[in-house]
Amino acid sequence: MNELSLVFFILVIAYFAIEYWLGQRHIKHIKNNRNQVPTEFAADISIDEHQKAADYTVARKKLGLVEAAYGAVFLLIWTLGGGFDLFDNIWRKLQLDPIWTGIMFLLSISLIASILDLPFAWYRTFKLEENFGFNKTTVKTFITDLFKNTVLSLVIGVPLLWLVLWIMQSMGTNWWLYVWAAWLTFMLVMLWVYPTVIAPLFNKFSPLEDVELKGRISSLLKRTGFMSKGIFVMDGSKRSGHGNAYFTGFGKSKRIVFFDTLLESLNADEVEAVLAHELGHFKHNHIKKSILLTSALSLLGLWILGFLLDKSWFYYGLGMSNKSDYAALALFFTAAPVFLFFTTPIMSWFSRKNEYEADSFATSKTNGNDLISALVKMYKENASTLTPEPLHSLVYDSHPPAPLRISHIKKDLAT
Repeated sequence: MNELSLVFFILVIAYFAIEYWLGQRHIKHIKNNRNQVPTEFAADISIDEHQKAADYTVARKKLGLVEAAYGAVFLLIWTLGGGFDLFDNIWRKLQLDPIWTGIMFLLSISLIASILDLPFAWYRTFKLEENFGFNKTTVKTFITDLFKNTVLSLVIGVPLLWLVLWIMQSMGTNWWLYVWAAWLTFMLVMLWVYPTVIAPLFNKFSPLEDVELKGRISSLLKRTGFMSKGIFVMDGSKRSGHGNAYFTGFGKSKRIVFFDTLLESLNADEVEAVLAHELGHFKHNHIKKSILLTSALSLLGLWILGFLLDKSWFYYGLGMSNKSDYAALALFFTAAPVFLFFTTPIMSWFSRKNEYEADSFATSKTNGNDLISALVKMYKENASTLTPEPLHSLVYDSHPPAPLRISHIKKDLAT
């Protein structure tokens, strides 16, 4: 065990210990506030609905902690325990072309990881979500989705892996720059292709038929200068009772999507306010900023990987006995989340900042009271807790807690 092994082991333990500690704080806080609806929500959310949200949040967090423990154990087994090394030696014995050895190695560990995660996905869908009345997924749909995802992963992933490994093998010491360019191109192409090619493989997207609502949305789009390829309704109720809205795509492929469950629960004013919030992300360039940040971080990550590629201590320290391009990829992207965990609060802060900005934009373009009523309904329909533990929320939550978010909107209304 070298210095990297020791540092990695300590970080994995610290990673899980912090996650467990924060999770237990969150559970205790929610239970302590289970029997009292926050005053500002008392007129709209009943005690039964509040308690359902509390119980649902606690159940999800408990499952998440079990997954975290499971993940930490297998992370150590894959790396320091020699799991990656075992699979590497198996594929090396077949004496395939180096690139195809790498592809088969990466696919095999990805397959094993998916199989290990399958019981949690099954339990989450057919036990947890079912118990709280959200699951609409049938066993047939679950299996069909699993098959489609596997096929897509192979069809898209194998050529991409081949390209990356070929670049690493052929383009010299600056390979990381060429891989970054290839990855960035792939990401932009997927943003363009996903709404029209991939998403319809899983859900049905129908043009919005409500003439009055469509007219109001078109007027909002004109006021905000947003060009869209269309307004669609997605059959989200096919899989879940949760509701949402989003816009997706890139360039001329941008489209607005409403879950059918959302349209059933909100009135026209509230739908318009929710859409204005989503458009606020567009007008504040949150999507572009996210792409730029992701691009910069991926470039930095690949540069670091380029530095580590020929360092024996990197491989040995994470449990592998042979150096290779594909082993470097597997080790780096497996270990990176552990080292990046401590940046989570920063990323969460930026995300919450974006949500506040989008809310302010929506309040300036529509009635802020409609946005508040829509959010309250969505909290209720999705069984979102109104009383998250503050420190847990600070670290993990991408959206501001309900009381803070609504207070922020009310301040905008008052100015």
